[in-house]
Amino acid sequence: MMQDILQQTTWAEWFGVLFSVVQVLLARKNNSNNYLFGIAGILLTLYVMIVSRLYAEFTLNLYYLVMSIYGWIYWKFGKQHKETAISSTTNSEKLISAGIVVVTFGIFWFFLTHYTDSDVPIWDSLVSAFAWAGMWLMARRKIENWILLNISNIISIPLMIHKNLYLYAVLTAFLFIVAVSAYMEWRKILNQKKVDAYS
Repeated sequence: MMQDILQQTTWAEWFGVLFSVVQVLLARKNNSNNYLFGIAGILLTLYVMIVSRLYAEFTLNLYYLVMSIYGWIYWKFGKQHKETAISSTTNSEKLISAGIVVVTFGIFWFFLTHYTDSDVPIWDSLVSAFAWAGMWLMARRKIENWILLNISNIISIPLMIHKNLYLYAVLTAFLFIVAVSAYMEWRKILNQKKVDAYS
């Protein structure tokens, strides 16, 4: 069984996952080179997703690619005057997030069912819809981004297994754990900010 899984795993999948893990570890150390590994991992993931007919995931990774290039340039050459503080979503941001999920799901589902040979249009669309909303909240540095990203991760793990992309299933499980720990860390920061405000 394990030998069959290893034989089915392509080089693109191995290196895509490896670069993605290195990217996450470098990002935790605040190292701007994390984006270079992220870009390499995304490029390989784009190939794997298109071959696996996960078209919404492919589009999601295109978005990640653009954001990674922007992030690397900004980290290397940008001048940030004031860092955005971590905060909770407002009611209007919750509505916008819900709208992103619903609209993005609808667009992907329609496209996948009418214009592609996808055999998992609902699941592929759900993964991408929650990830798009989560990335929007992450850009705004909202703690709830981790919740939406982990909803995406929970759906993605069995989807990757269904597509025999076992390394990506393991990577997604790893990202799920990182997101849980990040949520707890951000929650501590928010709680400390409240304590400091009352002091």
